[in-house]
Amino acid sequence: MRHGNRLDALKRSWKQTAQRPWDPPITVAGTCGAFFSGVILRNEGFQIHRVLVSPFLRCIQTASTVIDALCASEEGLDELMTKIRASEIHPSEFEERLVEFTSKNVVYDPTKIKVSIEYGLCEALCGPSIKPEVIPKDGNWFPNVSEFEALLPQGIVDRSVECVYPELPQWEEEQKVSCRRLKRVIRSLADKFPKENLLLITHAAGVAVAMRAFSKKPVIVDKVGYCSHACLKRSASSPSDLETLTKKSRHVTYCIEGERSPKSQ
Repeated sequence: MRHGNRLDALKRSWKQTAQRPWDPPITVAGTCGAFFSGVILRNEGFQIHRVLVSPFLRCIQTASTVIDALCASEEGLDELMTKIRASEIHPSEFEERLVEFTSKNVVYDPTKIKVSIEYGLCEALCGPSIKPEVIPKDGNWFPNVSEFEALLPQGIVDRSVECVYPELPQWEEEQKVSCRRLKRVIRSLADKFPKENLLLITHAAGVAVAMRAFSKKPVIVDKVGYCSHACLKRSASSPSDLETLTKKSRHVTYCIEGERSPKSQ
């Protein structure tokens, strides 16, 4: 899944005064999109056992909000969604109401769901993805892991998991290298947790790689929207035999190579 709407795309001037201009948070619309995506995943009918997250702030915030939707009580979630459909909650109030909702209706159970950081799911660290003028001069992209983890739902952070990539790539990682990295990480995580349903919170490139690299037919990805996701399946006997279920993707515009018109799921 791609993260929710990023603040610097909405407010261009944000970077001028931000302490960490390379790492924007999500907007209110991003929070809404993440929560609704969690509801959609919940309604798919299978349990998410583990969430693995890129270390960028927008991905951590998206993961936290998706997990709120996944862990909410049925009764509380139904009540909230009814109010949203009836336009009883204005978008500007959503974040405040979500905090209240979470405190009353969400229980984080580590026997049902866990979350951890995976550096290998990060953005491509190169000019096309991140403007060179905003990168950290000292090379210190992020705080330490404990500060990341403090932003995730407490009680379900799995500190025993070792990252597939124990550190960030070096700056000026080539795009093709980042695509190979993302493919390797997706496959490695499937191998690492063969009996669990995984949710990977990453960036547009991660969703595009998931669509292209594991599809049975050649796929051309045209656009990856905020909070979009690609769905992959594997067999119990061969967990690495991943296959992209293109028709179950969401907010991804793509076409099968040789077909004329793009499809938007």
